[in-house]
Amino acid sequence: MKKYISLLMIFGFLFFFQSCASQGSSDPKIVNTLVDSQEFTFHAQRANPTNYDVINVMNSMPNTTSTRMLNLDGDYTIDVTKSSVEVVLPYFGRLFNPTYGNTDNNSYRFTSKDFSINKSQNKKGTWVFRIKPNDVKTVDEINIEIFKNGKAFVSMRSNDRQPITYDGYVSKSEVKQEKEKL
Repeated sequence: MKKYISLLMIFGFLFFFQSCASQGSSDPKIVNTLVDSQEFTFHAQRANPTNYDVINVMNSMPNTTSTRMLNLDGDYTIDVTKSSVEVVLPYFGRLFNPTYGNTDNNSYRFTSKDFSINKSQNKKGTWVFRIKPNDVKTVDEINIEIFKNGKAFVSMRSNDRQPITYDGYVSKSEVKQEKEKL
């Protein structure tokens, strides 16, 4: 009887870990539909600054590490639609032209209505979006790499700050009316 209980426990743990591992991935067909429609939302889960000074400062804080501090829990997204690109992302790094007194401009928070998108796919099936906003003076280019499983990698290149990258996943865009009600 103990043998059966231990076998059931092992299978229970295996099923539990299998379900936990599959939470962050999507069906490749769903990902392809999102990419083809060019309407999706990138949800940032982690920020990766390129400036080692920032990482060293975060590691010097007591009882924390930079790896935990750069895990993003908030609603940080890039909403891509055919008519606009809305970006709400934090920034960790060196600003060359900071705005004093108004700290809202020190992160990436903007909506672009005038932009160009270049979409391509590599041999492994990864989609690459190069978004160039023309009506935002601080951002040169947003690169979004979308993998088959729905995971995504974003890199932001700006004129007034060091580059930064984000890890996360893509999903179907939410309806704007639901966001406005909240």
